[in-house]
Amino acid sequence: LLGLYRPQKGCVKIYGQDAYLLPDSIRRRLFGCVEQSFKRVPGTVLEQITLSDPTISREDAVEAAKLAGLHEVIAGMEQGYDTLIQEEGGNLSQGQKQLLTIARAFLSDKPLLILDEATSNVDTRTEILIQKAMDKLMKGKTCFVIAHRLSTIVNADMIIAVDSGRIVDIGTHKQLLEEGGFYAKLYNSQYILTA
Repeated sequence: LLGLYRPQKGCVKIYGQDAYLLPDSIRRRLFGCVEQSFKRVPGTVLEQITLSDPTISREDAVEAAKLAGLHEVIAGMEQGYDTLIQEEGGNLSQGQKQLLTIARAFLSDKPLLILDEATSNVDTRTEILIQKAMDKLMKGKTCFVIAHRLSTIVNADMIIAVDSGRIVDIGTHKQLLEEGGFYAKLYNSQYILTA
């Protein structure tokens, strides 16, 4: 989708155009991305949210933090949005880092969104908070969710299950559970306790 790798067969199209042939400037205008790892920029919480973009107002950054469910945490910090973020985000929990990346995505407001393992590094309780923020973020967008934690994709319009680099199942959550294939086995291994 981002044109970093060329398909070995066929092509990936975005709005009818070969993704690999689209200029980077167009892709940057189309795609927002929430990655599993937190990318820190030097500076304050505010600068983390805005990625030090001077065109983004403080008010817009605060609104994005509220939408991401992070505002109360930031407000509770000694210097609020002016708190310096330590190297590698040491004064933020894993969940807070993920919510911060979601706040960044709210600010970017792109029509296409990639969520790459956005809940992979957090506990189940924090996953629920992040899922609520992601549900708000995904509204009205075309989203591509890459996930091993299947709770993040159960409401998807289409699920594509990949095993060893091959597509093995395609359908909705309900359809794939009824079919009892790879996806159903993976889902059941994560969420059904056996006696």
